[in-house]
This record gives sequence, C-alpha cells and structure tokens, in this order.
Amino acid sequence: MSFRSIFNMNASPKISRGWLQISLKFLPFADAATAELPLGRLLRLSLFQISVGMALAMLIGTLNRVMIVELKVPAALVATMVALPLLFAPFRALIGFRSDHHRSALGWRRVPYIWMGTLLQFGGFAVMPFALLVLGRLGQSANAPDWVGHLGAGVAFLLVGAGMHTTQTAGLALATDLSPPESRPKVVGLMYFMLLVGMILSALLFGYWLRDFSPGALIRSVQAAAVLTLVLNITALWKQEARTRRLGDPHEEDVDFVAALKHFTQGDQALRRLLAVGVGTMAFSMGDVLLEPFGGEILHLAVSDTTLLTALLALGGLTGFAWASRVLSRGADPFRMACTGVWVGIPAFLAVLVSAPNASLLLFAAGTLFIGLGAGLFGHGTLTATMNHAPAGQAGLALGAWGAVQATAAGLAMGLGGIIRDLMAWVVDSGSAYAFVYCLEVVLLLITLYAMNPLIAKKLR
Repeated sequence: MSFRSIFNMNASPKISRGWLQISLKFLPFADAATAELPLGRLLRLSLFQISVGMALAMLIGTLNRVMIVELKVPAALVATMVALPLLFAPFRALIGFRSDHHRSALGWRRVPYIWMGTLLQFGGFAVMPFALLVLGRLGQSANAPDWVGHLGAGVAFLLVGAGMHTTQTAGLALATDLSPPESRPKVVGLMYFMLLVGMILSALLFGYWLRDFSPGALIRSVQAAAVLTLVLNITALWKQEARTRRLGDPHEEDVDFVAALKHFTQGDQALRRLLAVGVGTMAFSMGDVLLEPFGGEILHLAVSDTTLLTALLALGGLTGFAWASRVLSRGADPFRMACTGVWVGIPAFLAVLVSAPNASLLLFAAGTLFIGLGAGLFGHGTLTATMNHAPAGQAGLALGAWGAVQATAAGLAMGLGGIIRDLMAWVVDSGSAYAFVYCLEVVLLLITLYAMNPLIAKKLR
C-alpha cells in the first residue's frame, strides 16, 4: 500500500474510520464537535476560558504568593483581596438569565455581556500591579497612605472578578446556544477543560517570568495578562453569534427573574444539588489561597517552584475533567462521579498534611495533584447534573446558578482559609495553623458526601 493511498481518505474508508477512532480515543472532547459547531470553531470559542483560567492562576496562585512572601502583606488581607470577586459571584444567575432574554439593537444576546466582561477584566489587570506596589510599599510608593494601596488593590481584584464572572457565564451560555442539545454537556465539559489548560499554561508562563522577582517583572507579568485577555476574548467572539434583525419576542421582557429562579430551584431536588455544590466547592477551595504560601513558608520553595504547584493542581483537574467526560458520555451517573471526586480528595488532603512534618516534597506534590483530580471529577459531575436538570430555555439561568454557588463558595472558602490560618497562627505555630485548615477541608468533604447520598440513592431506585 502506497503512502498516497494511506492519506487519501476516499481511497480507503476503513483507514479513515481507523484514524477517526484514534482521534476520538486520544482527544476525549473531539466528539463534542458537530456539523453546526465544528471543532475548529468550538476550540476558538473556548479561548475565553483560557483567559479566565489565566486570571484564576494569577489571582489564586502567583499573586497571593507574591503578596504574602515577597511583599509581606498579611495572609488575612491577601485572602480578603482574592475573595473580593465573590461579591459579584451571586449575580451570575442574573447575568445568565438576562443574556437568555437580552434584546439588542445589534441583534446579539450574549456578545454584549462577554464584551463588557472582557473590558472589566482588562481594566482590573491594567491597574493591578501599581496598586500592589503601593500595597507592598516598594520603590517610590513607600510613603503612600495605607488606604491608597488597599483601595487600589481591592478595586483591581473586584474588576477582574466581575469581568471573569460576566465573561464566563455569557460565554458558556453562548456555547450551549451554538451546539445541539445532545452535545451540550460535552461542549460545557470542553469549556472547563480549556479553563484548566489556561491555568496550567499561564502558571508555567508566570513562573518563568517571575523566576527572578522584581517590581518590574511583576508589572510586566500582570499587564501582559491584561493584553492577552483582550486578544483571546476578541478572537473567541469573532463571528460566533449570528446577528438577527428581529429584536426578540415583545413578551420576553415580561419574564420575571425571581419567578424563573423559583421555578428552577423547585425542580427535582435542585436546592440539595446546589447545597452539595457549595459545600464541596468550599472543601476543595479553602486551601487554594494557602497552597503556594504553604510551599514557600513550610517547605521553603522558591517563587518559580510554588507557581508550578498551581500548574500541578490544574493538571490534576484537567485529568479529572477528561476522565469524567469519557465516563459520563457512556451514561454514568453524574452524582456518583461527583462523589468519586470527593473520595479522591480526602486522602489527597491527608497527604498534604503528612508532607509538612516529613518535609516530603514528593508527598506534597502528589497530594496537590490528586486534590486537583478530585476537584475536576466533582466539578464535572455536578455541572453535568445541573445541565441535565435545566428547564427548557433556561440554559443560561442553570449555568448561572451553578456558577453563582460555585464561585461564591470558592471565594468564601479562600477568604476564610486565610483568616483561619492567621487566627490559628496566634495560638499555635505556623505549620499547625496550615494543618488546621486542611483538616477542616476533610470535614467539609465528609459533609458533602452526606448531602449527596440521597441524590445517588434516588438514581439507584
């Protein structure tokens, strides 16, 4: 057989089918593509998730380590700054609902929200490095009043958070609009897969840029993130949502958000599902803000080394989403998949606890990887369950409600993690303070299992 016949798809249908099977085997989300939404267009749309992942890696990974260790900012203040985006998180359900029914003179529903979120995220990153320098009293900003640094950093973090929540909610809703109903869970899974890819790549990139820390390197890194946000999101939006001359059904503006939300939460144990999402997310997120400081303060790792921990955490989540997508596409129970993630997370947190007294970098890295794996399984399972139970015509509201609970719980957990760590450090040594937070996360995981048990039992009956 000649090489020409091998690459001629029309010459051998059997070979063509073989290549297709290989691609689906090694690309777990390749089957998310459809005739209406080809893989190339789908991957381009997912670039907005790359920008969100980059922002998350910067906020909960690189910047919190830099602020605590290099800039000597108290961990409680850092945790509060990182948690500020949660103030906007509860509005994700409203954003999703409004984008479901938005009437634009330009004929778009989702694009205006994604564009506004992009501008907010860009603006926050543009001013953030200078606010951090004032907060850390570096260079000519050493004599600035305390409130200037606090206010500037707070506004910057809040803008980035508001931009992330707006862009992600409307972007995921647009992805569901463009895909047929049977492929929507796979498309949403791909979107979160790309979110973790963005976290991994940006964590590696930020670690490289900040391997020799300096105020100039910090400014260049954060402002590069601002430019990349604009470029990625514009590329993702280009010619994705079709414009329509019809401004919409005049009766759409009569739809009431409170009534729609009430209808959604009353359906099929929705409140229990959202409760499980909230508690489980808090369990997996409480130690995120302490991960790199723990590595730097307790295990004495450098900035570039601790930044790799964020990449390792994201790699575990990436693996979890890929595995969950493959298993769930075969009809597995998403609630059971979420519980599997919890069972993976419990020994992972215990491994991190044991790594401190033994000074074991290998055990710490393994625990970090499996925390990410458990979080990925849990997140995909609960997200798929939410999509499966979404009322007709309310994909944006369903995604917004899930995202609101998930983001609010994550923000509260990160804020509480730093505050609890500082309070415990007054009573015990620093290592024991970190250990208390990780033990609390294990307890929350056990509560999550208890909350999800009736959901699994219902599926088995």
